[in-house]
Amino acid sequence: MAKQLKITLVKSPIGAIPKQRATVVALGLKKMHKTVIMPDNEAMRGMVWHVRHLVRVEEVEE
Repeated sequence: MAKQLKITLVKSPIGAIPKQRATVVALGLKKMHKTVIMPDNEAMRGMVWHVRHLVRVEEVEE
C-alpha cells in the first residue's frame, strides 16, 4: 500500500510571504481547516516543509 499525506491548513497564509501563499494554493488548500490527501513523495514533502508553520501533516496508509 502506498503512503499518503493528510495535509490540513491550520493557520491563515494572509501574513505569509507570497511564495508561501502560492505553495499553500498549489497544495490545494484554499480555506482554513480544509484537508487534502496527497501522495507521500519528495516533492510533497518539500512543499510541506516550506509551509510547515501553516499546516498540520499526518501520514495515512491507503
